[in-house]
Amino acid sequence: MSLHGKHALVTGGGTGIGLAIARALAAEGAEVTITGRRLNVLEEAATDGLHPLAMDVADESSVVEGVAAAVAARGPIQICVANAGIAEGRALHKTDMEFWRKMMSINIDGVFLTIRESLKSMTQTDWGRVMVISSIAGLRGLKGAPAYSTTKHAVNGMIKSLAADYANKPITFNSICPAYVETPIIDQNIESIMARTGCSEEEARHMMVGVNPHGRLITPEEVAHSALYLCSDMADSIRGQMIQVSGGEL
Repeated sequence: MSLHGKHALVTGGGTGIGLAIARALAAEGAEVTITGRRLNVLEEAATDGLHPLAMDVADESSVVEGVAAAVAARGPIQICVANAGIAEGRALHKTDMEFWRKMMSINIDGVFLTIRESLKSMTQTDWGRVMVISSIAGLRGLKGAPAYSTTKHAVNGMIKSLAADYANKPITFNSICPAYVETPIIDQNIESIMARTGCSEEEARHMMVGVNPHGRLITPEEVAHSALYLCSDMADSIRGQMIQVSGGEL
C-alpha cells in the first residue's frame, strides 16, 4: 500500500493512539497534519512527514481556520482521523453541567467539527477515508463513566449515518473501538480510580487490564494497524463499521 500524495489530518496527533496512527500513515508516504492544543508537544513529536498544527477541536473557529490552513499548505484532506478526546469517569449523580458539557464539546462537537471541515476538501477528490477513534464504551455501557459512554455511542451513530449518506461515494466512514490502550490516559484513569475507590495503584491498573480478556493493555501500534488497513483499497467495502480492537471484549 502506498499513501504517497495523500494528505492526512490526525487530531490529538501528538501523543498516544493519534501519534501512532500519524507515524503509520507517514511511513506509507502520507503527509500528515497532526493537531492538538499544545504546540510544543506536537513539535517534539513531528518527524518526517508529520506537520504540527495547534488546534482546539472544541473551538469551532479554531477548527475552521486550522483545517483551512492545513489544506492550503498540503492540499485536500483525504484521510481524516478524528482521534482527539478525553476519557474521564464520574458517577451520574456527581456529574455537573460543567463536566457534562466539557465531555460533549470535546468528544462529540470536536468530532463533528473535524469531519465537517475535512469533508469540504475531501469531497472534491476521488478518494477518502474518515475514521473516528471511539471506544468499546461506545458499544456497551462502561461502568462509572456514563458521560464518556454517551459521547462514544454518539460518534458511532454519527459514523453510521455518514456511511449511509455517502454509500455511493468514494469515501468510507468507520469507527475504531479499542478497549484499554497503553497511553498517558491510563495513568490519569489510575489516579481517578484510586481517588474514587481508595484502592492501590496496582489494584487500579489491574481493573483496567482485567477489562481486556486477553489480559494485557493494547498497544497504540495495534490500533494504528487497524487504521492503516482502513486506508487500503481492500477496505473500500468496509463502511459504517465499529472495528473492535479489544482483546476479545464482546
